[in-house]
Amino acid sequence: MDYTYQLLTLAGVMLVACISPGPDFIAVTAQSLSNRRSGLATALGVATGCLVWATLAVFGLGVILSKLVWLYDVIRYFGAAYLIYLGVMTFLSLRKKTSEISLHKEHSLSFLQAYRRGLLVNLTNPKSVAFFGSLFVTVIPAHAPVWVYGATLIIVSIVAACWFCTLATLFSNGHVRSTYLKLRKPFDAAMGGVLVALGTKLAIDH
Repeated sequence: MDYTYQLLTLAGVMLVACISPGPDFIAVTAQSLSNRRSGLATALGVATGCLVWATLAVFGLGVILSKLVWLYDVIRYFGAAYLIYLGVMTFLSLRKKTSEISLHKEHSLSFLQAYRRGLLVNLTNPKSVAFFGSLFVTVIPAHAPVWVYGATLIIVSIVAACWFCTLATLFSNGHVRSTYLKLRKPFDAAMGGVLVALGTKLAIDH
């Protein structure tokens, strides 16, 4: 049986999901405005998170997690707290004067710190459980050969890495960053508000 159509469908759905604005999008763009290295590290962290969720879904663990209400809630509350924390930290950064903000790497997160932030933002989003669980169930036929599942993991990794690295490259562009410095306070205020709002919504959603 030819699984080309199913794999292409999965790639398309995955790309649409990545493009949709959310915590991953905000995490990558925020770090990219600091510098390209931090943005790319965050992007790779997010892509790794997608791979972890996809792997769990392949082994059926995503369905199990979605049934364990208490574990789902633990992930949800931790994710909500982390997003709110990032939002508050963004608000606190508003106290700095624009002249004190440098785009040099010594004032940004290290590669590992940025990677960890991207990974945590993705892994603490419980909606990933439902997304990847339903994606594999609806797109990949039951009893598909092992190589198909291996191919899906590769596709998920490549699509996520390519999209978020492209996003990081775009937002770390010199013109974009110089514009950001001019509009830093309103932009950061909006960014912090969105993060807090996403965290609050995640905490109260069921």
